[in-house]
Amino acid sequence: MHPLPRDAVSKTQRERGIRLPQAGWIVNHGGTMSSVKSAHVDTFAADRLPAVEDWPEFRFDLPELQYPARLNCAMPLLENRMQDGEGGRTAVFSEYGQWSYEDLDRRANQFANLLTGKLGLVPGNRVLLRSANNPLLAAAWFGVMKAGGIAVTTMPMLRQKELAVAAQKAEISHALCDTRLESELDAAAAQTGLLQRRAGFDCLAPDALLGDESPEFATLDTAADDVALLAFTSGTTGQPKATMHFHRDVMAMADIVGGRLLETRPTDIYVGSPPLGFTFGLGASLVFPLRFGGAVAYVEAPTPEALLSSIEKNGVTGLFTAPTMYRAMLPLAGNYDLGSLRFAFSAGEMLPKPTSDAWFDATGMRIIDGIGATEMIHVFISATGDDIRPGATGKPLPGYQACVLGDDDRPLPPGSTGRLAVKGPTGCRYLDDERQKAYVIDGWNVTGDRYTVDEDGYFWFQARADDMILSAGYNIAGPEVESALLAHDAVAECAVVGAPDEERGHIVKAFVVPAAGITPSDELTRSLQDFVKQTIAPYKYPRAIEYLDALPKTQTGKVQRFRLRESRQGSAR
Repeated sequence: MHPLPRDAVSKTQRERGIRLPQAGWIVNHGGTMSSVKSAHVDTFAADRLPAVEDWPEFRFDLPELQYPARLNCAMPLLENRMQDGEGGRTAVFSEYGQWSYEDLDRRANQFANLLTGKLGLVPGNRVLLRSANNPLLAAAWFGVMKAGGIAVTTMPMLRQKELAVAAQKAEISHALCDTRLESELDAAAAQTGLLQRRAGFDCLAPDALLGDESPEFATLDTAADDVALLAFTSGTTGQPKATMHFHRDVMAMADIVGGRLLETRPTDIYVGSPPLGFTFGLGASLVFPLRFGGAVAYVEAPTPEALLSSIEKNGVTGLFTAPTMYRAMLPLAGNYDLGSLRFAFSAGEMLPKPTSDAWFDATGMRIIDGIGATEMIHVFISATGDDIRPGATGKPLPGYQACVLGDDDRPLPPGSTGRLAVKGPTGCRYLDDERQKAYVIDGWNVTGDRYTVDEDGYFWFQARADDMILSAGYNIAGPEVESALLAHDAVAECAVVGAPDEERGHIVKAFVVPAAGITPSDELTRSLQDFVKQTIAPYKYPRAIEYLDALPKTQTGKVQRFRLRESRQGSAR
């Protein structure tokens, strides 16, 4: 069931007698009326959902996905722990000390009272959250949920321009911000005239903001399909979109990824580098552990040393980060006791096989790879344990189905390469964005990734749709060339794009960050080119190589290849 935007009923649906409901009512996936009423007074988000005919197909085949019509995710994730007599269990480890579930719930209630009292929030208002990962950000997020607001959690490194774009897109009037990060938010507020109802919090002195607020709050009885959060895509194409996720979606990612895939248990402690503003981080560092009575360890500045130290100090059992960070941790891993880890999880970028193999050699543990999307809220293809095939992403998670589509938008047989398409209990709903029609095709969420599926049902990443390079009649997948380069000891990081070439149409161009102590030279370029020729088909080698100190990346660690394409001229060799 979903709130129906006022202009969402198509001509066909009107001809079938389906009427526009009163604003704030909920309708079923097929467009039929329901008796469930939204708790949102501010209907901004519901009014800007995609048209019903542009929704993906949703599937709720598993028993754990049969959520009640009225659901606020703060209840099963946080409040129920107290009702079960487990409020004294540790929920959070951080440099600011340990918090129990009762501590976290008390602070969340204080934030909810602050929002609905001094800041005048009404259900459905959007609230921008700005902070590094820490206990007060977690409490603020739950405070927004309890009050019936819509969380818009942002990356701590975003600047005025980016904050202004989010505020204008989502018409955000409320904000809660770590006092250390207020200057850029203040500038965005002055620029837009929005974000006027805001407050700053300080992890060293939380009572400076919350001391006068009651630790008791009656959590709002929201509908399961009231919007809980807006998540902005990370901007790898330069044009971020706002995706809309419901309370039901938050629980679905908890129960499928946290439950079915990772088998999260009360003894688990999770740590990760992704910020809570990235849905990968929201799941890993808040939703998954708390859903099953575990705990999270927060690291505000997640350097390789800080993550490894947290694992050793806190007895962390689950590590979540991107391939780039795993490569950075490899030289240091032997200096720390990682014996508590039961898994390491990678997402956000393709996990190259050389990185997977190197981590296994260093730790004896295979990294769990996964592909997800902000549009899908979290991972939907992965594999664990003995089911991991290095180099392959995995298989669709329970509750999801996936295929590869050909140019005619029809599923292709095993062995074919096409566009990855997925459907399940979560799916794409852009906020007031025409790109919805390009992402959802015949009920499938089409992610923009090119994959091959083998006879055993494993999905193998080939490239982003815009990472395929056509050179002299050959189709070359940039990530395959990147994996070959990364196997060379002189390469710390790299990214591959197509560069215009009069003779070949395009050539393969590599941007390489040399390993420590390596100096770029013509000799190094020839060595890397020869190495690639010996590793994969010779026609795929990078005919141009440019050396950089660092690759341009989003706040979530994804390489911004569109920026590299803007400077992709270079002589072929």
